[in-house]
Amino acid sequence: MSIKIRNISKSFGNFNALDQINIDIQTGELVALLGPSGSGKTSLLRIIAGLEAANQGAILFGEEDMTYIGTKERKVGFVFQHYALFRHMTVFDNIAYGLRVRPRKSRPSKKEIEEKVNELLKLVKLEAFATRYPSHLSGGQRQRVALARALAVEPKVLLLDEPFGALDAKVRKDLRRWLRKLHNDYQITSIFVTHDQEEALDVADRIVVMNEGKIEQIGTPEEVYDHPNSPFVFHFLGNVNLFKGRLHKGKLRQGNFEVDAPEFSGTVNTEAIGYVRPHDINIHRAKGPDTVSARVKYIHLVGAVVQLELIRTDTGDFLEAELTKEHFRSLNIKTGEEVYVKPKQLKVFIPEDYSI
Repeated sequence: MSIKIRNISKSFGNFNALDQINIDIQTGELVALLGPSGSGKTSLLRIIAGLEAANQGAILFGEEDMTYIGTKERKVGFVFQHYALFRHMTVFDNIAYGLRVRPRKSRPSKKEIEEKVNELLKLVKLEAFATRYPSHLSGGQRQRVALARALAVEPKVLLLDEPFGALDAKVRKDLRRWLRKLHNDYQITSIFVTHDQEEALDVADRIVVMNEGKIEQIGTPEEVYDHPNSPFVFHFLGNVNLFKGRLHKGKLRQGNFEVDAPEFSGTVNTEAIGYVRPHDINIHRAKGPDTVSARVKYIHLVGAVVQLELIRTDTGDFLEAELTKEHFRSLNIKTGEEVYVKPKQLKVFIPEDYSI
């Protein structure tokens, strides 16, 4: 089931939660709505579900206009952050609930419900927990029950609001992998809300980056991470180093430091900022072309990656670099030493007002 979101706007008094949102989601796609608190992602999800009404715009499932259709008739499965399981019901009864409360005409038989629930228990790997109550389950197990319950009614669309937000990091990672596999097997159009960049990059087919009720960028995880189209996206999707200077005929200059910015060959004497990820910083022992001097303030060894915190000697600006452990050992760098930094991939933006 494809989803078309057309010119959706939503305000609460004088606050504009959503402003002219347009997204096309393909059948079977898993899309993440990613952004900070207050960016409008949950409001948009609730409007898609029919739990809230937009002030303007339309929601289409396939070619059917669902804008004024009630939640029940939209046939969406909704999974909340805090599970929303019935505490007095067993796992089996929680999953079966949506089937049992259907109108008599469309309600499956008792045998059909039992077969469906057992199939879903197997899918979420909780066959042995059918007679347990939610209070006897871990957080990860409860969230799998919530997902099974949402899938039991065979929804056209699966919507997930911060589905792993209440879980610890290890469980979140395991569930992300499980959700990806479940989605590949089930092939149901899914939209999930998250503020966790790693989660969105790990799970989604495409990511919709939102900020202050607007869409900043839509793309695959690779596109939004490697080719962010704004300073906001650059900052929100990971650590970044800033190289401030002035653009002049395809060069970004700051004092004696200069890097190429060929896309701005026609720009003359304009303030600009170069953005570069820590893993795109080269560290050298000797001064070379387009390098800048920096002093090593802190060395942090994390698994196969070494993180360096540096202070530029010319401006005092803070920099971060990530090296492989092998490269770090070959350089033989110590805290307090002077090294030379060179960005190997830098994206230049002319400053605009924005906030994180």
